[in-house]
Amino acid sequence: MIAVDSVRKVSIRNHYQLGTLFYRLLWGPHIHHGIWEGNESAYLAQCRLTDTLADFAHVHQGSRMLDVGCGMGGSSIRLAKLRSCHATGITISSLQSRWASCSAFFTGVGSRTRFLTQDAETAEFPPESFDVIWSVECTEHLFDKASFFKRASQWLKPGGRLAIVVWFEGANPSLPNHRQRVEEVCQKFVCPSLATRQEYAQWITDAGLKVIDHVDWSEQAARTWEICKSRVSKSGVKYLARILDKEQVAFLDGFDTLIDAYRSGDMEYGALIAEKPIGG
Repeated sequence: MIAVDSVRKVSIRNHYQLGTLFYRLLWGPHIHHGIWEGNESAYLAQCRLTDTLADFAHVHQGSRMLDVGCGMGGSSIRLAKLRSCHATGITISSLQSRWASCSAFFTGVGSRTRFLTQDAETAEFPPESFDVIWSVECTEHLFDKASFFKRASQWLKPGGRLAIVVWFEGANPSLPNHRQRVEEVCQKFVCPSLATRQEYAQWITDAGLKVIDHVDWSEQAARTWEICKSRVSKSGVKYLARILDKEQVAFLDGFDTLIDAYRSGDMEYGALIAEKPIGG
């Protein structure tokens, strides 16, 4: 795991309070990568990621799902609408939780969703509350990842599934400038640390869950940031960022760093699926 000392909790919160506007303008209602199979739109690629992960997680009618780092509620709303699950979303941003609640209402799934302003590292839920714990590109922002998985394991019902999508540190630390490149990603995208797939699997196992599947989407997802970079260039949104907050400018300027990190193998992108043993 590569960690940086410069990222603070307040920076993460401010990033999403102010950055949500930029995410929506640049990328739409889903704040996560897409996975491409051809020349489909970014929106369809994002929906494919959500739907594929939902298949892995066994999200179905009546499932009770916790969406950790729910953003504007894109995944929860889509799954509540298409699979009739019941979703609880938590986000560190009060703006995002209100945005998600309004979107759910206007989409017609307000009764099957609820969105809370809560820090994933301090949130509390009763034991065995959820069939699925879902997190897409959120655990990168956690300071104590191992502790989170131990708590999440308690919230999960026996036989329930944990489904996470992660920006992983690449598995080969001997690559030239590996640490420098990963640290730069952490700083520009307000991540206290990035960890390897193996480290995540160990934390999940130590929490009492069994890793049952994993998938590497690095190549299929890398187009995300090329599209974002093009949209920033064409939209002039960086001028608005300069007015609002310099950290948002650093975020927008960081797209090349992330593209290079994927191409070099210093970062990977993919999913891990785990299950809570029955009787465990």
